[in-house]
Amino acid sequence: MSAPSGRNFHASTTTILSALMIILGAGLVIRTISLGGGVFSIGVVMGALFVAAGCGRLWVASKGRK
Repeated sequence: MSAPSGRNFHASTTTILSALMIILGAGLVIRTISLGGGVFSIGVVMGALFVAAGCGRLWVASKGRK
């Protein structure tokens, strides 16, 4: 079995890390709200930004693969 090419490795890593950012962001939002944080508390804002960044990375990566 041969090692994956650099391009395939990069695409796989980008997908995995983007999904991890989305999960981490959702966790931040859920944790902050469960502890009584408001809509504009730092945990909710940072969580939303993590989710947005992860989705953006996935979107840009999918456009580059076509």
